[in-house]
Amino acid sequence: AGLRSRSPENKALIISEVEKNVWPAIAEGKVKPVVYKSFPLAEAAEAHRLMESSQHIGKILLVP
Repeated sequence: AGLRSRSPENKALIISEVEKNVWPAIAEGKVKPVVYKSFPLAEAAEAHRLMESSQHIGKILLVP
């Protein structure tokens, strides 16, 4: 289930748990996002086409 349907109290609990249990691992570099491909901002339309194709695993980045 997504977060939209959850109560504000439940959302606050989720955020608290992420800050306590997940964020330290990210800060220590133990957890890193998987970057599939980077595109210059001028190629945003191409990046969006790739995202819509679902042919990627990981994040698609737009860089200035």
